[in-house]
Amino acid sequence: MTTNRAKATHPHALTELCEEGGRLYANALRTGRIARADAEEAPCLMEFALLHPDPDDANWLRPVPPSVALAQRLNPIEREISERRRLSTNLAEAFEPFMALSAQVTAPTHSITVLEGLDRINAALDLATAQCQNEMLTVQPSGHRPERRLIEGLERDRPLIERGVRIRTLYQHTARYSPERLAYVDQFTDGKAEYRTIDELVERLIICDEAVAFIPISDDRQVALELRHPGLVRYLVKVFEFMWGRAVPLRAGTPYETDPDGITDIQHSIAKLLVEGHVDEAIARRLGMNVRTCRAHIAKLATALGSGSRAQLGYLIAQSGILSQNNPLAGEGGPGPREGGS
Repeated sequence: MTTNRAKATHPHALTELCEEGGRLYANALRTGRIARADAEEAPCLMEFALLHPDPDDANWLRPVPPSVALAQRLNPIEREISERRRLSTNLAEAFEPFMALSAQVTAPTHSITVLEGLDRINAALDLATAQCQNEMLTVQPSGHRPERRLIEGLERDRPLIERGVRIRTLYQHTARYSPERLAYVDQFTDGKAEYRTIDELVERLIICDEAVAFIPISDDRQVALELRHPGLVRYLVKVFEFMWGRAVPLRAGTPYETDPDGITDIQHSIAKLLVEGHVDEAIARRLGMNVRTCRAHIAKLATALGSGSRAQLGYLIAQSGILSQNNPLAGEGGPGPREGGS
């Protein structure tokens, strides 16, 4: 008889590990080994080469140290990045004669350029970051990042850091619980890249040397604007600095810690949006979380305030005074006046 186990192929992405696999791997690290039969529940452990046969007993498996497993996973990424760099150098050399010709022609600078399609958007971003010499500012609303996008981010940001360019990036608080984001951040620990989080962000923003900015203008991110108008770029820099001053360092505790009133900072943010009349889907989108997580927080908020209905919850939030409290991680304060571009 065929069992369900046969179809558990665990086709994970490079940065993913199922909950059962993570639990078993952690147990194996604590105890030094795991029964082969137990590991069959999570074949991804063998697919990721996190376990190897016990030389003393074929019925047991031993865990591969996490540092070794991480290096094995990063090697192919590093090779791909090196290859992309080589291609980038070749392209720059091919276009160098045309750049010289362009510099000799007197033509007005386009202050606003519409970029259609991811290929054209990425090409413009690559050019701007290649020319960036001092600082890059980025706003990156939280969300799942495919492996391909992580590799693109590494490829784009590592040369900047190596050139001494400072990078400052704003994420939402939910980024603190994204293994992909944290693994990305850990690639840059030399002090040239700064990462902060804030409860709510509107949309992506990238600014290079306070000279050029990129913003999306379609929900599917297939169309973006390249802005080179000095006034517009200065305005966007001021917007970034305003948010940066109200954000907190990525490693500065957690925005989900419970306050003395029994309500977490993220729930304070949700309460504010509930009182403003936003529906669950809109709240989740604005705070960078999925709808199910958002509703779980709303349920906990209702329990903390003793609410029996959605309508009563809004009233109790307004009467409780929690929105007038100072919650630094919810964007009401934090240290004054950037993880790079992923």
